[in-house]
Amino acid sequence: MICLFSTSLFALPFQDGEKLTFSVKYGIIKAGTATFEAKSSTYQNRPVWRLCINAQTYPFFDVVYKIRDKIESWWDKETLLPHKSSKQLHEGKYQQYRIHYFDQVNKKTTYMKWSYKEEKWKTEEKNLPFETQDIVSSFYELRNRSLKPGDKPKLYVTTDGKSVVTTVKVLRREKVSSIFGDVNCLVLEPDMKSEGIFKGSSKLLIWVTDDAYKIPVKVESSVSIGTFVVQLEDAQNVPYKIKKSN
Repeated sequence: MICLFSTSLFALPFQDGEKLTFSVKYGIIKAGTATFEAKSSTYQNRPVWRLCINAQTYPFFDVVYKIRDKIESWWDKETLLPHKSSKQLHEGKYQQYRIHYFDQVNKKTTYMKWSYKEEKWKTEEKNLPFETQDIVSSFYELRNRSLKPGDKPKLYVTTDGKSVVTTVKVLRREKVSSIFGDVNCLVLEPDMKSEGIFKGSSKLLIWVTDDAYKIPVKVESSVSIGTFVVQLEDAQNVPYKIKKSN
């Protein structure tokens, strides 16, 4: 079997316990927060990275557009392929709760979708066309790649019951102000082929440090009500010192 993601365990660009905290701004208003976390854990007695993204708006902003999102991945430390992914979204009036269980060896997935109307799970068994990442692990796997402007790396992703090949455009290098000071970044633009943070995004731009760590320092997401700007405001267990707050 050929693994599409043959990444060395010891070359990962993040440390155990890495936690990135972002402010979520709508215009000039600080509307909420988001966190990205990577922790050591186990899944069915196998060592995994438990990757988690949380995003929420502050109560005062909930009347405008309420966000309560939690997306998790149980990512095998040896194969760097997920065993399970979970996605719970509450954005405006929209709600979603979906789970994937992955059998990477036999290229199968059990897909569970919660019906809020019927108050029960709907389960499907699906074939996987390839070894796959999920929506969270794909970003952490991308951080380990060598990237430069003009590159268009492909990600093999399964989410929401669909397996897709997504292209990420590396648009340019750009220096931006961050909590680490002025840092050189790569600007990434992934294809928006799935529902995630945030649902209905027509365009997503991500600024990551232009080095081996590729720490995200800024995200811009265009949604139906406007544009959210997500900026890094705190970082734990990273190889940089915080110099200032945004």
